[in-house]
Amino acid sequence: MKKVFDGRKRGKLGTGLNPAVVRVQTEDRMKEVAAQFEENGWKFTIGLEPDQPEDISDLEILLNPPKTRVTEKKIGRNAPCPCGSGKKYKKCCGK
Repeated sequence: MKKVFDGRKRGKLGTGLNPAVVRVQTEDRMKEVAAQFEENGWKFTIGLEPDQPEDISDLEILLNPPKTRVTEKKIGRNAPCPCGSGKKYKKCCGK
């Protein structure tokens, strides 16, 4: 079983400590992908492997970073119920 986190700090994707790794099938595609990395100033490693499927998942992550999730504030048990009954949340909708 492979551990997900081994306790060591990783560098941000696209930096010298953690360069993006992509695999392409043609020279033209390699030039196109390299241009995108250089335009944004990201560090990268490109492998030209015609017999393997293309893998540009690291580039896609850098171009579309995950959005931060914001959770809604929870209702306290002793706060007034949001339904408008005037009762405490725990006695009305909190059950």
